[in-house]
Amino acid sequence: MRRSVFASTFLLATAAFAGLVRIQVLERSDVLDGKPFGRTGAYERLVGRAYFAVDPALAANRIICDLDLAPRDAAGKVEFSADLYVLQPRDPKAGNGTVLFEVSNRGGKGMLGMFNRAAGSLDPSAPEHFGDGLLLEEGFTLVWLGWEFDVPPGDKLLRLYTPAARAGDRAITGLVRSEYVPDQQVTSFSLADRAMAVTYPVADPSDPAVVLTLRERVDGPRRTIPRNRWSFSPDRTRVIMEAGFEPGRLYDVVYKAQDPALAGLGPAAVRDFISFLKYGGTPEQGHLMLADQHQHLKRAIGFGSSQSGRFLRTFVYYGFNQDERGRKVFDGLIPHVAGAGRGSYNHRFAQPSRDAHPHLNTLYPTVLFPFTDLDQTDPLTGLTDGLLRRARTAGVVPRIFHTNGSYEYYGRASALIHTTLDGRQDAPLPPETRVYLFAGSQHGPSPWPPPRGGTQNLRNPNDFRYSMRALLMALHRWLAEGVAPPPSRYPKIADGQLVPLARVRFPRLPSVAIPTRIYEAYRLDFGPQFRTRGIVSLEPPTVGPAFSALIPQVDADGNELGGIRLPDVAVPLGVYTGWNLRDPALGAPDELYSMAGSFIPFPRAEIEKRYPSRSAYLDKVAAAVRELIREGYLLERDRSPLLDRAGRQWDHLAAPR
Repeated sequence: MRRSVFASTFLLATAAFAGLVRIQVLERSDVLDGKPFGRTGAYERLVGRAYFAVDPALAANRIICDLDLAPRDAAGKVEFSADLYVLQPRDPKAGNGTVLFEVSNRGGKGMLGMFNRAAGSLDPSAPEHFGDGLLLEEGFTLVWLGWEFDVPPGDKLLRLYTPAARAGDRAITGLVRSEYVPDQQVTSFSLADRAMAVTYPVADPSDPAVVLTLRERVDGPRRTIPRNRWSFSPDRTRVIMEAGFEPGRLYDVVYKAQDPALAGLGPAAVRDFISFLKYGGTPEQGHLMLADQHQHLKRAIGFGSSQSGRFLRTFVYYGFNQDERGRKVFDGLIPHVAGAGRGSYNHRFAQPSRDAHPHLNTLYPTVLFPFTDLDQTDPLTGLTDGLLRRARTAGVVPRIFHTNGSYEYYGRASALIHTTLDGRQDAPLPPETRVYLFAGSQHGPSPWPPPRGGTQNLRNPNDFRYSMRALLMALHRWLAEGVAPPPSRYPKIADGQLVPLARVRFPRLPSVAIPTRIYEAYRLDFGPQFRTRGIVSLEPPTVGPAFSALIPQVDADGNELGGIRLPDVAVPLGVYTGWNLRDPALGAPDELYSMAGSFIPFPRAEIEKRYPSRSAYLDKVAAAVRELIREGYLLERDRSPLLDRAGRQWDHLAAPR
């Protein structure tokens, strides 16, 4: 099949397909000119747009914030659309019957890089964009759908196209807070997150209630900057101060905006599209799918990394894993490096791009109670809730793999997903849940050799993607064949592997500063209607007491004891941490650098003492790899690549010069 560009629309019966109305395919082409991928054979690529219309009266849609305030069509429904991208087996019978859906991170596509060890691309088209072909050889149908309205401008990014809420003929206004932490002296900053996302302009720049404040730390006092010292840009999306904003400090501007986007239509779009792929049409129509290709899809796995992992935790918490007809949407979920976070995906004036770190995007509604899958009770507020409470009530609980790096314990309160709120005991896990820590790893692995890039130490290259491949295949076997996955592996209080910062036995290393501050999850009050209606009336929020903050204990080298110890940590050439501190040139040098870990190489003499030769080192690595394969945390096909990688690391650090 030659590459073709056309507009082809599939009309769907709305009664049968719930919120999905039609699919417009704009481009259709073979992947890599029809190259076969193992037993699955050739793949094809579809690019298009999905159109939706949801009924505000249906119970399943009542969870969408402000849906009653959205404009409606003649049938009384709310219309919206989303960009669509699919890689599917040309012969659907050759697939494995599973949709692997990636929640797009800020409009991008990352799962080929994660699971195929491929080069990144917004439009995979070259051999390097498909890596070793694992996902395609295994027969997954790969799907991406826009869910985020504030994706920045750019070709090939996936977006949600959503209406704004309005009160009849009147615009709705509300509070928005924009935080900025400069890494150098600047005279202006964008109201958007990291100057990337689409933002809410200031409704009235002359409003005397608008305030700009400065803090040294997340828990420090705020100082108001006089209004005559700063201004807004003509387009009302930037803050300007001629005297400059100083590196490492936290600046907040709180203002009123108008026309809040219906952010909750993003998870609704994902819900309805996955439901369509799984359940198809009416009995008379059979399973009418994209271009009649997907008659054989039986199950769906949702994967998301970082922002997208938090999306999945939010998705299941609100109840989106039940479709409009009460059926289960995702059978399995992998919220990756999400820590204990959720996100701004379903409330008024939501900013989906905003996240939560120790010294970046602080005090946003991200790491909020509840944290565990099972119900827990906050003794200070009396609230009882759990991540899976709504799914359990509806009978649509998915099997979940919570996978995190060490950074998520330092930078996003990951311990709260498996401990009691006071940090004194390990919390039980439901039978559908597994928890995995990749010991000694950062938010995403650094390339080798590792750079610094704004950090005091080299960045952490421990590559957990090898284990992520094995865990994905384990989740698929659990769903498709009933084969139990590898047991959870994470640090536990009972084993002495999870402790407060003050009790971490990190060794004293020359010229290495260790953290004195980590992320803490606070009880945040955004106003009386936030929890029930998604309306923020307090910005910044009122900050209450923090929940417990626990991190992994380490061995005599400084490497973590609990979790999956991949070869870098099991047979170390240095210390691998989940933390790294900000370079003094950036300001705030005692604060954690967001999403970065450290690699502190052993001295050459220490390496030679532990491993008398290259072959002796590789023998130990081979033994560690063999054991991880036996336990199910690595794939057999990755044995040779891991040994090759270890050899390159040895050559860089220990080979004679």
